[in-house]
Amino acid sequence: MSNTLKAQIASGYQARRNGRLDDAKQLFAGAVTAARDLPDQAILARALAGAGQIERDLQNNAAALRAYQDAAEIYRSLADPLRLAHTVRHVGDILLEQGSIEQARSFFEEALSIYRQHAETSLLDLANAIRGFALLREQAGEREQAKSLWQEARSLYGSVNIQPGVDESDRRIARLSGQ
Repeated sequence: MSNTLKAQIASGYQARRNGRLDDAKQLFAGAVTAARDLPDQAILARALAGAGQIERDLQNNAAALRAYQDAAEIYRSLADPLRLAHTVRHVGDILLEQGSIEQARSFFEEALSIYRQHAETSLLDLANAIRGFALLREQAGEREQAKSLWQEARSLYGSVNIQPGVDESDRRIARLSGQ
């Protein structure tokens, strides 16, 4: 059964990549329902994270937040720190978009702590987490801290050749520098 659910989750991500969001939503919802009765909670967490991503794509942020929070709760009990970091970063992103700055702060701090301590962290994942925390610091009026984070994000985006990330970082650094 778990291989079938893994395939269903993979199909959900493929449908998302192909722009078939309604199909992806159905695939992830079915995977979540089926995985709830399995002993392997990692599959349920992956299905919930996928459902969260689709709900976010569909701009259903309340449903996305619930799915990501449920996935994070499961990942906290598993030995999968990078998936936990990725998931809690998304929780932080949604909370920040909703204006819950202080609530989002702890999720970004947790994600960054995990990413900075883990040897297998991808530079892009780290850059994306730093970006979110830089946005938070800007919104909180913490200009110098935000600027420092944007400089770090810019360097990381540059190292993995993500030009939109470099460009956004440059714009925000210039604005925070008063230019």
